[in-house]
Amino acid sequence: MSNCRYTCTEWGVGKEINGDEDVKRNEVEKLVRELMEGEKSEKMRNKAMGWKKLADEVTAPHGSSSTKLEKLLNEILFSKERLQTQN
Repeated sequence: MSNCRYTCTEWGVGKEINGDEDVKRNEVEKLVRELMEGEKSEKMRNKAMGWKKLADEVTAPHGSSSTKLEKLLNEILFSKERLQTQN
């Protein structure tokens, strides 16, 4: 899946620019205005803030990402120690 698919469709925080042809200035301006003004922009901002909050939670000191990273590092370090003691 492409980045655009995730940001536009899955996460709901982006807009797609037609990359098949030369992108025109007015097309970019229209999309930027949609992102900055109106009801759609408010929805995208709210979704982005939701994703930010979730990212903050999982990367906090006792969040799931940091806990899993710590577990992985411990497994790697302890497996190295076990290999050294076996040799």
